[in-house]
Amino acid sequence: MERTYIKDLHGHIGKEVKIAGWVDVRRDQGKMVFFDFRDATGKVQGVVLPGSDAMDSAKESRGEYVVEVLGKVNERPGNAAKEGLANGDIEIEVLGMEILSRAEELPFDRETELNLDTYLDNLPLTLRTEKARSIFRVQASLIQSFRWFLIQKNFTEIQVPKLVGGDAEGGAEVFEVDYFGKRANLATSPQLYKQIMVGVFERVFSTGNVYRAEKHATSRHLNEYTSLDFEMGFIKDHTDIMKTTRDYLVNAMSNLKENRAENFALFNMEIPDVPDEIPTFKLIDAQEIIKKEFDEDCAGAPDLEPQHERLICEYAKEKHNSDFVFITHYPRKKRPFYTMEDEDDKGFTKSFDLLFRGLEIATGGQRVHDYKKLVENIKEWGLNPEDFAFYLQAFKYGMPPEGGIGLGLERLTEKLLGLSNVKEAALFPRDMNRIDTRLSE
Repeated sequence: MERTYIKDLHGHIGKEVKIAGWVDVRRDQGKMVFFDFRDATGKVQGVVLPGSDAMDSAKESRGEYVVEVLGKVNERPGNAAKEGLANGDIEIEVLGMEILSRAEELPFDRETELNLDTYLDNLPLTLRTEKARSIFRVQASLIQSFRWFLIQKNFTEIQVPKLVGGDAEGGAEVFEVDYFGKRANLATSPQLYKQIMVGVFERVFSTGNVYRAEKHATSRHLNEYTSLDFEMGFIKDHTDIMKTTRDYLVNAMSNLKENRAENFALFNMEIPDVPDEIPTFKLIDAQEIIKKEFDEDCAGAPDLEPQHERLICEYAKEKHNSDFVFITHYPRKKRPFYTMEDEDDKGFTKSFDLLFRGLEIATGGQRVHDYKKLVENIKEWGLNPEDFAFYLQAFKYGMPPEGGIGLGLERLTEKLLGLSNVKEAALFPRDMNRIDTRLSE
């Protein structure tokens, strides 16, 4: 008999099936033994009746045992059905059970709230919980939406190097790697490569890990994270990038509402609506709002501090009913050399950050596409154009007006689900204190 996935059991009511998975919970009630079985697709209750050939295996089995079960799919009696619970109206009468793998007793009660370090120290086990699985199902949906949406918009997916000879940001903290006796870096961004590829495909995107050797030990920083990037040519200006970003968010939130509502319910979080126009403020205007509305003076700062990001998001939610807000026109010298200056607002750039529920989740803007201007900027930023010769070839031989974004997948996931730390949204987080195990140990 072929295996049936738990999600498909409703199509087999009254029939015998074979399922395989883990013992999620075992409960002894009198002479009967009840189980919750789980596989990759869901959970279902099983019951072993007195005298069943499966009783010996049932008595031996406990949480996290891996089993193969033969049984009959029955509808639960009306008073035993659990409305609103997936498979709450059916159960499996267990006729036979084979133990495929035994498990030791868990080192903690799975239903107990664990502190973050204990949770991260035991990820091979804690990731098996329903809440943890929900985090990464939501994350998978965000990536799928990113792909589907951009492919429909004539973008081509590209895979870019993670070992690079230079740093795209021109000064960000980088991890150095010995590359056959020469120095290489782990990529801080796919930026230079996706710009090059605009000269090949016009519209490109990538999803992959990037690395920042920043010595931050905060709830919002990771040293390795997943960046959702796109770059597109023949744009009018940065507002085209903002519109495409907004349209992706609409698509992603719609997909979550259709497919992940039950995952959000575990966190008591609502999937946000994306407004027709995301509220947008220039940096200096946002700073004026923060001073006027919250009596915090941050005028003249080249960026928003975390508390100011939270305040402007509060304002956008209250005044515009939006969980999202764009901040534009950051000072030219505080952005990378490839960022386009606004010709009508000298000293400021056609760039933006996207904030969501108090946290920056994306950075983007229009890029400089003129070869001579790029070379001038590289020199002005104190860099050597020869170090960027490979990149500059694309612009020397013709590049359209273009721009794009990089969006932090873990930060978006964190804020969607109301997590307390971005590390919970990273499958195996890397930070200055941890690379699987704690570095202090």
